[in-house]
Order: sequence, then structure tokens, then C-alpha cells
Amino acid sequence: MTARQNSPYALLAGFALLLAAMFGIAYAVGSAIGPVAPGMHGSGPGGSSGGSGGSSGGGMGGMDMGAPAPETVR
Repeated sequence: MTARQNSPYALLAGFALLLAAMFGIAYAVGSAIGPVAPGMHGSGPGGSSGGSGGSSGGGMGGMDMGAPAPETVR
């Protein structure tokens, strides 16, 4: 049996086709399943998600990870 020499362009085109097919399948499955977290909503045009911004984390209240806040150096 002889080894078949494939053109690099044919291999690249095959890889791109496979990649596009995988993204298409993943998109179709994701659309069929729906949102993973139904309570989550996308951000509006202002970039604010409307969440409680209790800390200085830019709207990520309660996300302190248990570590104390760093002190500011003056």
C-alpha cells in the first residue's frame, strides 16, 4: 500500500470544514437545550446587568472569595 500525498491546502480545507461542522452542531444543540442558567440575563446597551453592586467589583456583589480587600496605599 502506498502512502497518499495530500496537499496542505486540502488538509487545511478539511480541517476548516470539520471545525465549521463542529461549531454548527454545538450551536444547534445549544439552541435546542436553551439557556444553562435561566435566571441570567444579558447586559443591556449601557453595560449594566442590573445586579446588586454592593462591593467595588463592578456589579459583582458577594464575589469577595473570602479574602480581605487590599488596603490602598497613599
